[in-house]
Amino acid sequence: MASRAIVPQQQRGGAAAVGKQKAVPADGNNRRALGDIGNLVNVRGTAIEGKPQQQITRPITRSFCAQLLANAQAAAAANNKKSVAVVADVGVKAKGGAKVAKQKVTVKPKPEKVIEISPDTEEEAKKFENKTKLHEGSSRKKVVTLTSILTARSKVACGLTTRVTDIDAADAEDQLAVVDYVEDIYKFYRLAETASRVHDYMDTQVEINEKMRSILVDWLIEVHKKFELMPETLYLTIHIVDRYLSMKTVLRRELQLVGMTAMLIACKYEEIWAPEVNDFICISDRAYNREQILGMEKSILNKLEWSLTFPTQYQFLVRFLKAAAASQQMENMVCFYAELALMQYSTIIMYCPSMVAASAVYAAHCTLKKTPSWSETLKHHTGFSEPQLMDCAKTLVKFHSLGGEGKLKVVYRKYSCPQRGAVALHPPAEKLLERS
Repeated sequence: MASRAIVPQQQRGGAAAVGKQKAVPADGNNRRALGDIGNLVNVRGTAIEGKPQQQITRPITRSFCAQLLANAQAAAAANNKKSVAVVADVGVKAKGGAKVAKQKVTVKPKPEKVIEISPDTEEEAKKFENKTKLHEGSSRKKVVTLTSILTARSKVACGLTTRVTDIDAADAEDQLAVVDYVEDIYKFYRLAETASRVHDYMDTQVEINEKMRSILVDWLIEVHKKFELMPETLYLTIHIVDRYLSMKTVLRRELQLVGMTAMLIACKYEEIWAPEVNDFICISDRAYNREQILGMEKSILNKLEWSLTFPTQYQFLVRFLKAAAASQQMENMVCFYAELALMQYSTIIMYCPSMVAASAVYAAHCTLKKTPSWSETLKHHTGFSEPQLMDCAKTLVKFHSLGGEGKLKVVYRKYSCPQRGAVALHPPAEKLLERS
């Protein structure tokens, strides 16, 4: 059997082994002989300031070699950025015993970056310095002089300045307040209230007149109070009644059935715990049975084409009360005027819901003698000026002055109790009625 050539293997650490040799195939197929790949490169030591480090006895891979170079660069930067010499011995003998020469890698320190300031940069630096000085000056406490106060008051009195308060600033962090697009929502409400506005329908009704409608609304407000329902439910109920009566002729004996069924639908739409059909049967003194109520419910929903999402007065009241920064007393007074408007057929037909809501706020300001009666903030958020609201506000004040008279006193009694601040007992704004 032919003998194979023996290639002496260098000992790890850089020194050749004496008397210890390992048989290596002559064909060079052994992976340890592939010196050109660099997987057997051994480092004898890295000289830093003449002090050799501990010898590395592990195989040198490409990643490990890169790590050594990175460490050398870091050490050089820490020692006043002196040159670092890394001596690497390939540690492999080629065929025939020839030794591969040592490789010396010199890591030079990176030169410091010198930033030259051009004329443009100098101008920008000056601007930044001026801004910094201005910011430092503005951080100081501002001194309000009497002259500035008098000047500001004069401008407001002459109408030279408009002050619109940001009513949504306090709710900027509240996600439920949808501050980012609340204005867009109310722009849509204004378009939708025009599309869903009820036209004059009394001429088409044979057995129903305005007085009967007022009696029905008076009863529905009482039922709403007894069931302790949400305010949205009441306004939606009245709107459903008016829309249905504008589409279909209703007999006199079915008018109460229409009202209680409309409230049943509104409760299902707005309430969390809606009253049952049996509750409405009992509240109506069993004037109608279950089949009649469910049949009327189908008729109303079919006529309305199952469309129940439209703005009522209450949607606008919430926004306008926020713009007015209303107190609890003011809120009760505004709701009192708004429910008085529900009672009157003429108010619903003549004025849109947003105008009725704005007029209720204006009439409440006049009744409670709040100054100013109408601010720039209210004008901005309601979209109505003081002269535009005058006619509707006068109508609401007339209803207030006549609230204690007649037989329909549910709204007057409701807002005469201490729980509602007894706002109905306030004298109406007579000065508003005297205006031409």
